[in-house]
Amino acid sequence: MEPIELEPKYGTREIPGRCIKCLAEKELSDCLMALLREEGEDKELEQRYEALVSFLQSPDSEKLRIEAERYLAEGKRVTLKISTDLEKLRYELKVE
Repeated sequence: MEPIELEPKYGTREIPGRCIKCLAEKELSDCLMALLREEGEDKELEQRYEALVSFLQSPDSEKLRIEAERYLAEGKRVTLKISTDLEKLRYELKVE
């Protein structure tokens, strides 16, 4: 599976932001719509969907969201990378 990268943005009154949870839910919704449009099996899309569901249900998701928001409040750029490592999901928070 190709890694999923989510880049949250800090919101202000003028600029709407999105947290990691919101971005993952949007990606999950897009993935579900793509799966429903598919006429055959798409293993890559199914794995992506399962990875997003697992992330959202994981206790790590809340911790990562809080950590990302703290970095965003400091003005840093944050990216969450969701990937598989030997059939195990990995979450990596990159801060610039």
